[in-house]
Amino acid sequence: MSTALPDGQYRNPAAGETGHEKAETASIGEIVADVSAGLSTLVRQEIALARAEAKQSVTQASKAGGKLGGAALAGWMALLFLSIAVWEWLSSALDSRGWAAVIVMAVWAIIGAVLYATGRRDLKNIQGMERTVETAKQVPEALKGHEETL
Repeated sequence: MSTALPDGQYRNPAAGETGHEKAETASIGEIVADVSAGLSTLVRQEIALARAEAKQSVTQASKAGGKLGGAALAGWMALLFLSIAVWEWLSSALDSRGWAAVIVMAVWAIIGAVLYATGRRDLKNIQGMERTVETAKQVPEALKGHEETL
């Protein structure tokens, strides 16, 4: 890895010389090898960043999906108990068994609403791979030697 000097040149600490000095003394093969190594490092770093961001997004999405699945189960339970409550209520003409089923249904409906709301909020908060996209946009300019302007 090279380091910038105050005069705008770059010094390669391993070689102990600036980029200009190396360009004057190095063969084309050495220069191509250096560029190739730098590009290889850049590509590896971009891939590592993409993997890390993708893993984070998948983790967030799976948690939100689990909550939405729980909301679906709670909604199904609400409909099941509502059906039982209506059935019990109509069959026994306001017997207490029907009201108990309505209370159970209401509890499931509240649980479903909370799970749905938190799952929906979590889905909206998923960021994606913003840093990977941003740094990938800078690669073509860096290859042209204009990385300082970014």
